[in-house]
Amino acid sequence: MKTDQERQELIQDIIVLLYQAYDSTLDDIHALLKRIDDMEDEEDLQAIQEAREDIRINGTVSWNEIKEEIRNESKKDVA
Repeated sequence: MKTDQERQELIQDIIVLLYQAYDSTLDDIHALLKRIDDMEDEEDLQAIQEAREDIRINGTVSWNEIKEEIRNESKKDVA
């Protein structure tokens, strides 16, 4: 993951290039970015479906079980 500074520099570089691009290139870039966004949405939906299926098959873990596990791990670290 990029730092905020790296991200801002990259965005500024892209903006400069976009202003220099032909209209047809801008259309192509827009279509590509839209396709990438759609693919990421599909991946997110797939991950949600897989998580729901896992919960259906394996059940869920209660918050009390998680807290108990954390307590047990903390005791191991202290000992």
